[in-house]
Amino acid sequence: MNKTIIVYGATGGTGSATARKLHAEGYRLHLVARSEDQLSALADELDAGYTHGDVTESDLFARVAEDAGAVDGLVYAIGTIKLRSLNRLSAEDFVEDFTVNAGAAALAVKAVLPALKKSKADPSIVFYSSVAARQGFSMHASIGMAKGAVSGLTVSLAAELAPGIRVNAIAPSLTQTSLASGILSNQKLAESIASAHPLRRLGEAEDIAAATVFLLSEKASWITGQIIGVDGGRSTLQIGT
Repeated sequence: MNKTIIVYGATGGTGSATARKLHAEGYRLHLVARSEDQLSALADELDAGYTHGDVTESDLFARVAEDAGAVDGLVYAIGTIKLRSLNRLSAEDFVEDFTVNAGAAALAVKAVLPALKKSKADPSIVFYSSVAARQGFSMHASIGMAKGAVSGLTVSLAAELAPGIRVNAIAPSLTQTSLASGILSNQKLAESIASAHPLRRLGEAEDIAAATVFLLSEKASWITGQIIGVDGGRSTLQIGT
């Protein structure tokens, strides 16, 4: 496999699981994250290139494009979880959630779009939306709005970049990663949330990584503009009576 994939958020749970799975399947990788020590160690492990930085830094995306060179795909595995009532959300909270989840994702693609357009290897982009952009949950106003923007970005870019570049998103439910550790540290709450899923468990990073790698592969060559729920059935199935 000679395809080169950029993975933003490579040191997070989903990002690192995806990077490792891509490496195992023979992809070349360029990793991006803000934790330099973790990023350097992962890059050494996976024989990958990397760019250190935060997506709120205006120059990061150009640096990634320059460092990565030829690109055949992009995974934007960066997100936030702010679960607060509307009264406890500030204007800055809404801007931060939108910027990190959606705005920066668009800029990440824009920076490498010339390289993606040159690719002859079925170029593909994968974003992450959320079950909260499809089903309403209390305390999710900011993150639900931001992830709804990711879904809109997905279908808009899929239309704009067709037929040359495929764009899809995965919409997970709560997944056991460091990003969700504040919620899942309460065992009773974690068990209650798990039981709300028809498949009776929380997601694992590997569940999301497997779907991501599939969407990047040629096996998904006729899939674009889709928001695919990897959520234990939570967005579409009601259990109990």
